[in-house]
Amino acid sequence: MSATLNDRALGHARELIRSGKVVRDDRDDWSEDAPSTDQQNHFIDQHSWGDYAEWHLGVDSHASEKTKGRYSFPYGDFEKVHRCALISLESRAAQNDHDDIARAAKQLLDLIDNK
Repeated sequence: MSATLNDRALGHARELIRSGKVVRDDRDDWSEDAPSTDQQNHFIDQHSWGDYAEWHLGVDSHASEKTKGRYSFPYGDFEKVHRCALISLESRAAQNDHDDIARAAKQLLDLIDNK
């Protein structure tokens, strides 16, 4: 995966955090809180691929447009930012040498924790 930071998603996440749309949960909660495949498909059907992209800090410009494989490192449930998602994706991004995404996740966590 050659994911790079999705700046539009980073801006969207910051705005959500500033407006209080945050779930302050624990690290291991993301496996239960992450949107299911059906929820993802429903969101795409009701919105757009652009809206779907805004919920993912990673984007792979080599992957086909309008596919889920193009987007990675989700940080929320299509309504709120989940702290547990940011913790999980920061670790995963760092392990896979996506340093820009890991730094962005850390910045968002700091924004949540210092609010």
